[in-house]
Amino acid sequence: MQTPIRGLRAFCFAARCLSFKQAAEQLYLTPSAVSHQIKQLEQQLGFALFQRRTRAIILTNEGKNFFDAIEPIITDLEQTIRTFSHKDNNVTISIALPEFFASELLMPVLSEWTSQHPDVNLEVDTLRTRTQKVRSTDLSIVLSHDTPVSGIATELFALEYIPACNRTTYEQWQHNSEQALSELPLIVHQSRPWSWHQWAEYHYPGNFAPKQIIQLDSMFGVARAAQQGMGVALIPMPISRTWFNEGLLWPLVNKPLWTKDKYYLVEHEVAEPDSPLADFTQWVINTYKQ
Repeated sequence: MQTPIRGLRAFCFAARCLSFKQAAEQLYLTPSAVSHQIKQLEQQLGFALFQRRTRAIILTNEGKNFFDAIEPIITDLEQTIRTFSHKDNNVTISIALPEFFASELLMPVLSEWTSQHPDVNLEVDTLRTRTQKVRSTDLSIVLSHDTPVSGIATELFALEYIPACNRTTYEQWQHNSEQALSELPLIVHQSRPWSWHQWAEYHYPGNFAPKQIIQLDSMFGVARAAQQGMGVALIPMPISRTWFNEGLLWPLVNKPLWTKDKYYLVEHEVAEPDSPLADFTQWVINTYKQ
């Protein structure tokens, strides 16, 4: 029996994000199609690749070992296919970056560069978490406490976080923000679970005892939850400026949490002078470096 390549690709995508739904979105398939392809692969292998739970999937020990063995092969195969599929010999530039950076800062201005370089292909991989694995790319934009040691890193800008909510919550609590932080749910990204307590160490005069803290796994989810009135969220600035300019979020307390978080552009390939990659790299630096 021949092993279908699509089943191996579906498995690798699902193993990276541990979600049939997210894998389906990246593969432009339905979750049921991804699940079916992986089920066929499991039947051929003779063992389960995932433990299927109500709201999650987890790699089995056999599945993890199989992923470690097959993932480099599939990655090399996809790269080979991409190389030979560019029949027009267009240059292709690849970049990986956090999804919130992509949606808030890159996508609104990307056409400025692509319109001036119509013969250059661009591949953008968005990451939901800092630890998410992706294929190797020419460039990465990463959020880190320290300067990345791999590749050539250029600091773009630092982040600070401010307590924010929607307009209704703001109008109700703007004159009693301390009480609001004790009575309303406080929203934060999972990568920074203690951020509210760190903020309180700087700015909260009394005993900080939040009623409820809600952790979400994406910064877009954090901002959207606050915008929908779920509570007060620590929102990163300046990356979220559009949310405030458009009135979607309001600063409940104008006292930021300063952190060591900074965005860096990392060059994984040394660009030749005057090449499209060198031009795109410089455009990113000129656009975002502060």
